[in-house]
Amino acid sequence: MLNKSIRDEENIRIDNVLKTLLSLVFVPKFWNLEDIALIENELKDLGMNIQSLRDFGEKDLITHLQRCHLDWNQLEQFADFLVAFSKDEQFDFTEKAIAFYNYIQQESKMFSFGINSKIAAAKAKL
Repeated sequence: MLNKSIRDEENIRIDNVLKTLLSLVFVPKFWNLEDIALIENELKDLGMNIQSLRDFGEKDLITHLQRCHLDWNQLEQFADFLVAFSKDEQFDFTEKAIAFYNYIQQESKMFSFGINSKIAAAKAKL
């Protein structure tokens, strides 16, 4: 278990990675090599790359990110990133995002209408 100051630093680092990932995929576009390199660089901080993101099963990806100490809000942000990254046909991580949202709803023991609407919106894209 991490002590409080290390956990706070880790939390800030993860938040910054997620904010950067979300900002990179905010505008849907066709991804060129430079854009993909930026995404890869940020994913590296979470111990993965785009290929490993494709290769991970839904449960394995959730387990991997739990090992990176992501909290419920951060898992939701990562799922938001997956949905935004999937807007382009080149990448499709919508099913993995739905798995994250479902996992959060079930395991956090708190029902969220926001997450429920995100699940419905993601399912509509499939």
